[in-house]
Amino acid sequence: MNLSKLRAPKNANTGRKRIGRGMGSGMGKTSTRGHKGQGSRSGSSLMRGFEGGQMPLHRRMPKRGFTNIFRTEYTVLNLDRIAETGEKDLTYDKLVALRLVRKRDALVKILGVGELKTAVTVYAHKFSKTAQEKIEKAGGKAVLIAE
Repeated sequence: MNLSKLRAPKNANTGRKRIGRGMGSGMGKTSTRGHKGQGSRSGSSLMRGFEGGQMPLHRRMPKRGFTNIFRTEYTVLNLDRIAETGEKDLTYDKLVALRLVRKRDALVKILGVGELKTAVTVYAHKFSKTAQEKIEKAGGKAVLIAE
């Protein structure tokens, strides 16, 4: 390596585009807007995805599926995460304090991924069958909270 041959990486020293500053700049006269047309006018701003009046791509694509607006969303929590806490009694407030549940008003569902070694009383809005079986097998209790 020779210090006299050091150069900045390509495009590292490009200045900003100075538009409308005379013909010598290469961006004078029409200021990179071209001649006539919608985009050349002042105050012109097109909506995102506008294709000059052609049917936009997002409208040409077929619509699929169905979104149920009345769906109840649950924050899922696995047994392995509960086992990591080392708590004997997990109320909803404790789940929030331990940051296992992020939203204060979220509904919690316990899923059966992982194993429990100790007896834990868990309070949640819903339990999967496997989670309930594993909690009771370990000697704990799965208590439902009214939604």
